[in-house]
Amino acid sequence: MRPQHPAPFLLAAIAAGALSLAGCAAGSAPDSAGTPAASGQPAPAVPPTAPSTQAGASTAQAGPDPSIIPAATSSPLTPGPQTFTFGDGRLSFAYPEGWQVKHELASTSPAVETATVLDAAGKEQIAIYYSQIADATEGNVSRTVIETDPVPGLVGASVPTPSSSFYIDRANGASHYRMGLTPGAPVSPDGQVQYGLVRLGERVLTADVLFDEPRFDGDDAAQGWYWSDEGRALKSVLMSFSYR
Repeated sequence: MRPQHPAPFLLAAIAAGALSLAGCAAGSAPDSAGTPAASGQPAPAVPPTAPSTQAGASTAQAGPDPSIIPAATSSPLTPGPQTFTFGDGRLSFAYPEGWQVKHELASTSPAVETATVLDAAGKEQIAIYYSQIADATEGNVSRTVIETDPVPGLVGASVPTPSSSFYIDRANGASHYRMGLTPGAPVSPDGQVQYGLVRLGERVLTADVLFDEPRFDGDDAAQGWYWSDEGRALKSVLMSFSYR
């Protein structure tokens, strides 16, 4: 896990303009640390893993192998005993006992909130961005999905239903491992790689596990980690998101 929050889409190009969901005014998204810049008008950079060119979700033209769209392979995990709720009172998630959440309200108008989930050892594990403003990125990759499961508490809150996903993006001979919320499945039924922000009402949401890179010695090691206690604990957080 990495102590900083560089945007995981290293191969994505940052879109020129920021969009505002509430009034379609220009805006900006979180910086590479997953937190907005410290100023009266926060100008955060690209939020992790969930780029889009419009509020909600968009698709990038890419050609992944047609066989990499697996069905969900596990049932939702039991959420942790502790719950964190964002300032609007609508979005919440659970996390394991002994873990903690660092929260920052960077702006109230427009709303810009970030949260970092730390494990019992104090390591930063998940970066969360919840805001009315966001930038957009996208890139061309080949994507292999290891697992993706719809989040029960977000059914009906966003279309398509957001999922907890673990997948591999490959480009220019490099493999980048990603885990976090995606707007629907990471790859559409027609084989299109999906990019986008999870849209919830007038806000957008990203939630991404923080990986140092190179994180794994190959795909087998990545899958082994994913099914480990640590991987399961992180998935339990992602699967616990709820919006009312």
